[in-house]
Amino acid sequence: MNTHATPAAGYRIGSLLSDFQPDFEFSAPLPLPLEEFEERLRRIRRQAVEAGHDAMIVHAGSVGWFHVSNAYLRYICDWMREGVLIVPTDSDKPLTLLSFFTQSVLLPPGGEPLLVDEIWQIGPIGREYADRPGDSVIKTAEKCAEILARSGLANAQIAQIGDRTSLTFWAALNALAPKCKFVADNGILDRLQKVRSAREIAMHRAAAQLISIGTQAAYHVAKPGVTDHEIFAAFTAAQMAFGGETGDGYQIGINEFGTHCGKPYGHVVRPGDLINLYISNVTWRGYTAQTARMIAIGEITSHQEEVLAACTEGVKRAEKLIKPGALMRDINNAAFEPMIARGMLNSPEARTMPYNWAPEDDGSARLIPRQYVKDIDWEAQGRKLMHVYPATHGPHNPNLGHSVGMAGGQNSFNISSHNYDRLEEGMVFVLHTQWLEPLAAGCNIGDCYVVTADGFENLSRHTPLETHRIRTGA
Repeated sequence: MNTHATPAAGYRIGSLLSDFQPDFEFSAPLPLPLEEFEERLRRIRRQAVEAGHDAMIVHAGSVGWFHVSNAYLRYICDWMREGVLIVPTDSDKPLTLLSFFTQSVLLPPGGEPLLVDEIWQIGPIGREYADRPGDSVIKTAEKCAEILARSGLANAQIAQIGDRTSLTFWAALNALAPKCKFVADNGILDRLQKVRSAREIAMHRAAAQLISIGTQAAYHVAKPGVTDHEIFAAFTAAQMAFGGETGDGYQIGINEFGTHCGKPYGHVVRPGDLINLYISNVTWRGYTAQTARMIAIGEITSHQEEVLAACTEGVKRAEKLIKPGALMRDINNAAFEPMIARGMLNSPEARTMPYNWAPEDDGSARLIPRQYVKDIDWEAQGRKLMHVYPATHGPHNPNLGHSVGMAGGQNSFNISSHNYDRLEEGMVFVLHTQWLEPLAAGCNIGDCYVVTADGFENLSRHTPLETHRIRTGA
């Protein structure tokens, strides 16, 4: 049985990219200087003092594929692997890092931690891994409690900053330091990342340029007969050749309906296909950008053209309102006006809007429709698509966009109908209009912006927002 959609297509990626060059010059900023981290630490400590904390403990775990679970350690001291950072509030006391407690084999560079005095290697341990008794999480908590006691913090108020991977560590530390008062306070670091410095914006700008380079490479190779793997590989090879840190933070969707948010599986590009490049995380020195672009292969349906036009117009209407002081709600609502005018939506309000991954109206679970969907490339691999995804029509999300920050970080704000905050100079965000009707039409298109003193800079301007067209000669 043929187990591949096309025979050994991956061998031709070199020839497909042999004459590719981006049409603009990439600007590669150097790592952030020490003084940037010193200023961050000063501000972090000040917020801790205002909250009554004597120290902060910041935890980042490992989530596989050599990635950490959050960006907090990289933000504070430029450490890009797992660790526990102990930050006394007193400015004359040093920072201590506990790390090397997972089976990750990443070593510096990149990542000599800044501002840190001591680094303790806990070591992955356990019967299966090392034929030694013990648990690395408990060993980390024991060393942390020891350092707190040594530093005069055995009876202190301490901020806990982490995520779901931190729960076992927090439980162990609470038991080992029973006289301490531990207070969850991620907000100390989250608040500081709502507005970016000029040097940070340079990092976001570089990440956006990497996206444009990758997108241009994808355009360069996309044509009938090429696979989604090859388009994905072209994007990856191009942006990583210029310094991108990861090749797994984006999606590609290809079929005759315009479905987005997928991963490559062996689809062969054909006339009538709609391709979405949803670039949700390309990283330069820990800082990300995000865009979305559409590619049409030959002729598509009039309804699909209407959806593409509505989404493209929506981003452009929203973009015109970007400036300091603009209400985020107004920007969001402007983008949905073209959809409302075409009868696609009744309202821009998130609470009432249908969206692709919505539960039932009463909040209960929604059943995914069971229906055979023909996909010859998937079936060539011995599988069948037996459900219709997504279960509902509408935007992918019930909002227009969100903040863009560091890889692994949480959104500090969403551009939505219920957000009455105002834009500030230095905010970085993506605006992406999205629409998907199962088995009919789809679009996901958007740009990345930074708010400037008098308006905005479009960080993803090196590739046009409009749908890229590939002629088929048919």
